[in-house]
Amino acid sequence: MRYMITPRARTTAMGVTAMVVLAGLNAPAAVSYAERTYHAYKINQPGYKAQYGHWDLLSVPEKYRVRAIHAALLRSGKVLLIAGSGNDQKRFDAGTFDTLLWDPAKDTFKLIPTPEDLFCGGHSQLPGGNMLVAGGTARYEVLDGEVERAAGPMLVKNEDPDRARRFAKGTVFRAPDGKRYRATRAFRVDAAKKVPKKDRNGKRKGGEVTVIASETRVFVESVKKGKFGLRSKPAQYAIQGLTGQAARDVYGLAQAMTLDKQDYQGINAAYEFDPESERYIPVDPMDESRWYPTLVTLGDGRVLAVSGLDDVGQIINGINEIYDPKTKKWSKAPRRYFPTYPALFLTKGGKLFYSGSNAGYGPAKKGRVPGLWDLRRNTFQRVPGLTDTDQTETSTSVLLPPAQDQKVMILGGGGVGESSKSTPRTAVVDLNRSPQRYVKGPDLPQGTRYLSSVILPDDTVFTTGGSSDYRGKGDSDLHKAQIYSPRTNSFEKAADPTVGRNYHSSALLLPDGRVATFGSDPLYADRANTQPGTFERRVEIYSPPYLYAKDRPALGAGPKELQRGGRATFQTRHPERVTHAKLMRPSAVTHTTDVEQRSIQLGVKHHKDSVTLSIPDDRTLTPPGWYMLFVTNAEGVPSVAKWVHLP
Repeated sequence: MRYMITPRARTTAMGVTAMVVLAGLNAPAAVSYAERTYHAYKINQPGYKAQYGHWDLLSVPEKYRVRAIHAALLRSGKVLLIAGSGNDQKRFDAGTFDTLLWDPAKDTFKLIPTPEDLFCGGHSQLPGGNMLVAGGTARYEVLDGEVERAAGPMLVKNEDPDRARRFAKGTVFRAPDGKRYRATRAFRVDAAKKVPKKDRNGKRKGGEVTVIASETRVFVESVKKGKFGLRSKPAQYAIQGLTGQAARDVYGLAQAMTLDKQDYQGINAAYEFDPESERYIPVDPMDESRWYPTLVTLGDGRVLAVSGLDDVGQIINGINEIYDPKTKKWSKAPRRYFPTYPALFLTKGGKLFYSGSNAGYGPAKKGRVPGLWDLRRNTFQRVPGLTDTDQTETSTSVLLPPAQDQKVMILGGGGVGESSKSTPRTAVVDLNRSPQRYVKGPDLPQGTRYLSSVILPDDTVFTTGGSSDYRGKGDSDLHKAQIYSPRTNSFEKAADPTVGRNYHSSALLLPDGRVATFGSDPLYADRANTQPGTFERRVEIYSPPYLYAKDRPALGAGPKELQRGGRATFQTRHPERVTHAKLMRPSAVTHTTDVEQRSIQLGVKHHKDSVTLSIPDDRTLTPPGWYMLFVTNAEGVPSVAKWVHLP
């Protein structure tokens, strides 16, 4: 095939020739310019795009350039980008929280009022199409050497069975030695409970009752700065302003007050984001405050919330809960400890597979072993075979397509905390086989943390970005991308992205088959690690090779509501071009953790001017909710998605 050379291409080629001549005159800068110019020319050629795909920067007006910490595709086709305070202490202190709604079809933007700091919360797709968002930030961390006031968690108890009490932020607690500490947030303590006394046979003993004190936690800090507020022994604290019986009924208990590093603290707030009204709707708060939690949709449409840092900055020790979208309320779930942002995938039969991927917080030797969690029995079956087990933090995991194969892949990762370690390791486990065991996959080009992985409608997985060191230290962003084929168990090169992505970055599939990438929060801006980094607010979009192919299939009229175990017929002018069909669950991703995305293969039957698709019945394979329906041809070229609903 012959390509016509445009005037712009001819000019570029002449520029390259001129630079090559200058390079012969020993001009290093000219060589660099020549290489860049030729590269720009090469990557814009039709043949290159058809083989490797192409990247484009999205033009986002300054007003709408938010710090995209969280990204979710809504059933409206729009992308919800949640920043909250965006890892910016000043914005947090000012109460300035951001959410942006981007319409990829029209490239329009809308800022959404954000009720609380949802920064580093969790999110999940709900059956009706709303997005559940839960948790976020109550307080920013204070690093070692920067703590100005002695502080610690306070357990507030109430022995009054007749009255609950509310206290304002700044409420003062007084230690036995007179030192004073103030609450860093408002809090409430319920009335104590009256429990009837019973005899040995379990019968009530008249009208006698036992009063059980209620309790709540709050973080407090010394009113005075410096070492004055240090306390090393447990004590009971009086609450300033309470007198008489109230002062005896309501009090605080604390172990110590220290100048140690103070971690982030979570909130228990929960909201549903409604794609139709485009606003946050408050629902009942969680029982636990959570910062860095994972939310995963179960087969019955309820959502499990696990892990996170609590309201005093301590990692939650296995207390989990479940949200019911029908009642808008939370209930207790089986206890099981995980590090923060654990990658938990719903498997056929209803068990959850923990791949080992996690992000950020938790002891190095606790809760990092992969395995299958049976929620009903609350048992955990370890899955062996993974190498580099000390480097699963900041790794990424994906339920490989098609979901019926029940294969999960883990990619890259690094050491715990601020470790400089990173691994190129990938591994795949087949959950349909017994006993389950990880087997080695093809290595990434180099050790990679914060890699983004996106399932494509041609049953491959696009991986991009990341860095080889903690938060891109030492200018270690990786401007590379690859496409993994589950069929061949191998990677192929993809076009290189322009924008580096590390911590706080994400990527997701759009309904037209493109991949959008967001965010990045480098610790430093230079190789010497002397200049503070700035949050990456550019949006870059990848068009895979299939978008440069001919004869793209298309779907016409068909039902929006699908029936489980049934069939659905869609019009198409060229049914012979359709070889495969799949339901793809839209992403809800943060910190490289995306347990929502999955691709389910459908049966295809051809007719004269339509195709009939067979829909699986298993809710644990296809959790209830809205899906993108793609059809592809024999070369893997996909249609534009149609939105359909599975009850």
